[in-house]
Parts: sequence; C-alpha cells; structure tokens
Amino acid sequence: MVVPELRPWRAARPQFERIADAVRPRLARAATAAKPRIARLTRALRPRSPRPPRRQAARTWQYTAGAATAGLALAAGVVTAAGPWDANGQRTAERDRATALERPGGTDHDGSAAAGSGTAAGARPAPSAAPVLAGLDARTAAVDTRTAPPGGKALSDALGRLLGASALGGDHAAAVVDVATGKRLYGTEAGKGFTPASTTKIATAVAALSALGPDHRLTTRAALEPDTGELVLVGGGDPTLTAHGKAGGGDWADLRTLAADTAQALHKRGVHKVTLSYDTTLYSGPALHAIGVNDNLAPVSALTVDEGRVNDSVSGPAHRVADPAKDAAGKFAAFLKDAGIATTAPGPSKASTRAETLAAVSSPPLSALVERMLTNSDNDIAEALARQTALASGEPGSFDGGARAISARLTKLGLPMSGAAFHDGSGLSRDDRLTADLLTALLVTAGDPGRPGLRPVLTGLPVAGFTGTLTHRYTDGAAGVIRAKTGTLTGVNTLAGTVVDADGRLLAFAFLASGTTDPLQAQAALDTTATALAGCGCR
Repeated sequence: MVVPELRPWRAARPQFERIADAVRPRLARAATAAKPRIARLTRALRPRSPRPPRRQAARTWQYTAGAATAGLALAAGVVTAAGPWDANGQRTAERDRATALERPGGTDHDGSAAAGSGTAAGARPAPSAAPVLAGLDARTAAVDTRTAPPGGKALSDALGRLLGASALGGDHAAAVVDVATGKRLYGTEAGKGFTPASTTKIATAVAALSALGPDHRLTTRAALEPDTGELVLVGGGDPTLTAHGKAGGGDWADLRTLAADTAQALHKRGVHKVTLSYDTTLYSGPALHAIGVNDNLAPVSALTVDEGRVNDSVSGPAHRVADPAKDAAGKFAAFLKDAGIATTAPGPSKASTRAETLAAVSSPPLSALVERMLTNSDNDIAEALARQTALASGEPGSFDGGARAISARLTKLGLPMSGAAFHDGSGLSRDDRLTADLLTALLVTAGDPGRPGLRPVLTGLPVAGFTGTLTHRYTDGAAGVIRAKTGTLTGVNTLAGTVVDADGRLLAFAFLASGTTDPLQAQAALDTTATALAGCGCR
C-alpha cells in the first residue's frame, strides 16, 4: 500500500514540533548538513513511480533534529499503531520527551549496559513509545512496496563486515526481513539458537497478547468472608500495582484507592476492625527465579506493590523486599488504618468462593503493560505476563508453566520454533534460546495488519535516542528511525527491532552475539550495524 501524503503528518505537526524543541540545542548545529537527507526522506512519503534500480554505497550517516523529525513522520506512515488501545494513535511520549532526556531509562539484566542505566528515584514510568513512531492514520496498513526490495548481496556487503567486529565475540547470528513482504533479505546463522537475554521479552509479549488480548486487565481486590468477617487482600498478579499514588505517574492501579474504597464499604457495614489476610494462590511453584536473589527481579508473587522495590524507583535494578505479598499487605493495613479501620497483623490465607468483593482496582490494559515491559526492559512485568499466559493456557502459574505456555502460543501462531527454548519470560535464564529467524518472525507477525492486537509489541520497543533502554543510545546516529529491544547478560549482547531504511521500507532485524568481553563495545558495534541498516537503501 502506498504511504498517504502529508495530511496526517501535518495534523500531528504540533507534537513533532514539541519534540524538535526539546532536542534542538543538542542537534541544531548539524541541521543544515542534513537537509538533503530530510528532503529524500520526505519525498518517500509521497506516491512515486517505479524507477530503475540504482547502486548506492552502504554508509553510516548521522541524523540531526530535523532528520529525526522527518524520520518520525516517515515511520508514522509505515506502521499501523492505531489499535483498540488508542483510537487516534497518539499517546504521551511527546509530552514526556524532556523527562526522558533528563533521566536514565530502563536497564538490561546485568546492569552492564550503557552508562545511565537505571532510573532515578521518583522518576515517572517510561513514556509510551507509541506516539513517537505511531501510525498517524488508522487506515494506513504497512509500507510502500512499489519499488524493489533491497537485494541480499548488497545488504550482505553492508552488514557482513560490521557483524564480524571483534567486539561481538566469537559467535553471532543475524537476520533482516522486509516487514511488508515477510521476505528475509539477509541471514547468517539465522536458525541457530542463541542465549537471547532480554530480547526474550518480545516473545513473551507476543504470547501474552495472543493469549489474553490487548484489553485484558489484572485485578486486585479486597474480599470479606461472610462467616468469619475476615478481610482478604486477593492478588490478581498485577505487577504494576502501586502504593505511590499520583506521584508514581501513569494510570496504574493504586493500593491507596483500594484501601479507601474498602474502608468506605466497611464503615457502611458498621465494621471498624478486621482480621486481615492476603491471598497469593493465583500463582504456584517457586517465587524465586533460578538466578537467586537479584536486584533485577523481585520474588514473583500474585500480590506485589511497586515490584517489591525498597526505594521509589520505577525501573532498573533495585533492592527488593524478601516477601512482596507480606509487604503489600502491610502497606494496605497502614492505608486502612489511615481510613479508620484497625486490622490485625496480616497473614497468608485463601479467599473462599463465598467471599464478597468490597472493592477492586485494575491495571491498565495489557497493551500498556507490554509497552512498559519492553520500553523499560522490566523483568517483573515479563515474569508476571508469562504466568498470566500460562493461566490462560491451562498451565500452572509458575516459571515452568509460563515457559511451556509461551512456546505453545508461538507454535500455534506458526512461528519458526526450531532451536528455541524457554525457561522464563524475562530472559534472565542463560538456558533460554532464541534464533534470529524467530525474533524477526515475531516482529513481522506483530506488524501484520490482520493482527492489530499484537501492535503493542512494536509500539513498546524503545525508540533510538528517545525512550527506555535506548534513551542514551543513537544520540549521534539514527535517532527516531530505529526502535529495538536490547539484551545484555555477561558475555551476551543482543538487539532486535525495526528500522526505516533510506528508501522508506520498514525492516525487522535481529542481531545476537555471544562470547563478548566488553559489553559497551559490543553494544556500540550492534548500534553501528543497525545504523548502517537504516542508511543502506541497499538493492
């Protein structure tokens, strides 16, 4: 389908201008030099006639503020992001652009990513990636494919040397696929299973959305037992339940609100003191990941507040409480006390089927949870979504049940599963295996116009130079044109996402490297390769 003309871009021009205003001091000096590139990118938005193939040397090129804005508009034409979660395809990232630049983004698993990983105390949750590269017109389908797709030989010339960099260790795999056609344009060891690190979250996101749908919400409730008068706080598996109130930012379920509503219901019954219990039986199996106690993941519980963090951070590594459910129940008791309800010290229990729900709070829709998980590389959300996928698939809500459910869901979607193995939903396990073929297939499937419910997988990917784990990467490169999920474990560096190339095509890519010795150099090598792909326009 041909990309529409500039009508939707002009309608969104105020948002783009705000982005440009935020980044202008950093990039203005190079704006003049980028004018030819901006002109070529802008022309890609207009219908064009087929032209004879031309040879173009692969090169890595630098974007400026104007180029980034043009890239945003171009990407807006090639991805359908207006879906059931957002009627007009616009979200809040433009407004939060300045905040994103002032604070670090999310983090990868071992904290060895670029300087600035982690999130300052009290920072807002990561802004949604959706508006930055969102489709501005709900009727836009995919991409202009009237010109010939890039040729495999030229693409090999552009990427082969870069992927062979010593910084990427002794073993690597790669794949590049045209999202519009599904044709693989480049591959090396693309069918071999590699430790994927955090790019596993792409698979978790597709499986969860496929199993539950983008509008599904996770509910935490307070239930009163009719016979004993026991008040039970029932965990629904919402990893974004917060005790921070409005200070936490976002439309997350609020434990304070749940306590206030519960207290009001109790007062109406003339009840001013209760026996308080908490129910975590929705999940089963070990709460602690096989890696043991780790700042990147709290013990997984059906009842947790603020991901069990002992500080006010909302993403990145942080010390966690040993028992998230007990911690959440204790905070709930304190809020009840503030509202005039005295409680006993809370202990574990199980709500009966006769228990009456007095109050409940629900998470934002699953689409928003997926976006936050991918943007911030949030391991707690990833493991919660794996368990929710398991429960929806008839499996136990455990690490093993989640792994089986993810694999089964992706198999049902017809994705290439040879060489893949799952042991968790976050990618913290070194026993996880994904292939470059599977990662690109997941991204292509998420971009399928016939599967709009999977679109948060694309809109949640961190945007180069703008959001999440890519906030401080590509600041002197292809900012705004690449969006990708990062992955880092000791000796492992991965990158998988989408890029708009020089001819306006949307390409899915996956790069996986093992045996790396310097995570920052490996990260830089992957960024250079993705930037070269963006500037290639290979035929």
